[in-house]
Amino acid sequence: MISHTHDAPKRRLSREARRSQLLETAWRIVRLEGSDALTLARVGEEAGVSKPVVYDHFTTRHGLLAALYEDFDIRQNAIITVAMDAAENSVNAKAAVIAACYVDCVMTQGREIPDVLSALGGSPELAEVKRNYQIDFIEKIQKWFASFVNEKGIFLPSLWAMLGAADSISNAVVSGDITREQGVLELKAIIAGIVARNQ
Repeated sequence: MISHTHDAPKRRLSREARRSQLLETAWRIVRLEGSDALTLARVGEEAGVSKPVVYDHFTTRHGLLAALYEDFDIRQNAIITVAMDAAENSVNAKAAVIAACYVDCVMTQGREIPDVLSALGGSPELAEVKRNYQIDFIEKIQKWFASFVNEKGIFLPSLWAMLGAADSISNAVVSGDITREQGVLELKAIIAGIVARNQ
């Protein structure tokens, strides 16, 4: 069993704080034991709360897995946004920032994200959450490179290709098939090349 510290007696967390605690507990279980060990009852046990509390936040195991993916994407997008706001205003600089942040964010979660995605499979929960954040990220890419491309913006299929490349390259880095440096350089070249084709 994973060691954990139960809440002090009578300590009550806000709903948002409780959800964060449950997500942190779920990440720890996935990290140490894999997604097969992840159940709502197990999360409640490790977090020191009753099972109905966990059900109230996530409803189903798929709901919990989707929440983990959503949690990861929220943090990933926040990191990239801060870095892009501070980046030099050039295509190469912005492409380098996106590439490095994307790879590093996936590396931060190690093998947990592929494990979570595998457990979710083709569930409707995953499809909805994943699509929402893909669209959000694509809209940000359009905004970040708007001043470098024509008035129509980056061709939409190219943006989806960019996102697919970012996922594939990052997962290859995590798996050890390529180095971080190789992954970042290749992804930077792909992003810059797509922007160049839309100038």
